Amino acid sequence: MTRKKVKLAYIVNDSARKATFKKRKRGLMKKVSELSTLCGIEACAIVFSPYDAQPELWPSPIGVQRVLSQFKKMPEMEQSKKMVNQETFLRQRIAKANDQLKKMRKDNREKEMTRLMFQSLTAAKGLHALNMLDLNDLTWLIDQNLKDITKRIDSLKKPPPRSQPHPHPHPQPPPPPQTAAWLMELVSPQDQMGFVGDDMLLPFGDQTYSHNNAMWSNAFFP
Repeated sequence: MTRKKVKLAYIVNDSARKATFKKRKRGLMKKVSELSTLCGIEACAIVFSPYDAQPELWPSPIGVQRVLSQFKKMPEMEQSKKMVNQETFLRQRIAKANDQLKKMRKDNREKEMTRLMFQSLTAAKGLHALNMLDLNDLTWLIDQNLKDITKRIDSLKKPPPRSQPHPHPHPQPPPPPQTAAWLMELVSPQDQMGFVGDDMLLPFGDQTYSHNNAMWSNAFFP
């Protein structure tokens, strides 16, 4: 059963806010302990609240002092490198959300223009009612598709890489010349015309091959 998404807003009810604070504080201390144990780092936590007279420290007051002293020994530039306050944190979240929104708008626009392109190709919808912005986006999409097709065609035209033959430590001697003569004696002149049927294969002796007499000629292949 999935958890219900919690709305990140100030809890007005006092008892509910206090119960949430205690629960989240225990979770925070547990996460800090897990982070320190799993990653082998020095970490500490200081939590002030209106419900306790003294702040709660983790792992201990001595451990907190040790971590803070190590932090203060660092240069000021290193100390404030990744330090953010509430305003900076919210600005970063807003900028990230805006970037995601721009990406989603771009994806939706591309899908819309792709659908329009296919509708125009099938004559399901004309281009007369489009404004200049739609025409520009449609032109850009068509150009991108043409570039992708051209790249695909160029990649198919390239010959496949030749595999390098493995050198043999002891090269095999060529077969004796009588082997070829022995094979030719086994095949009769009638057998040299191919297998069963007159239209199945070309004669073995016919060396003039063209697209007109090709057995599996296809206009899609050169």
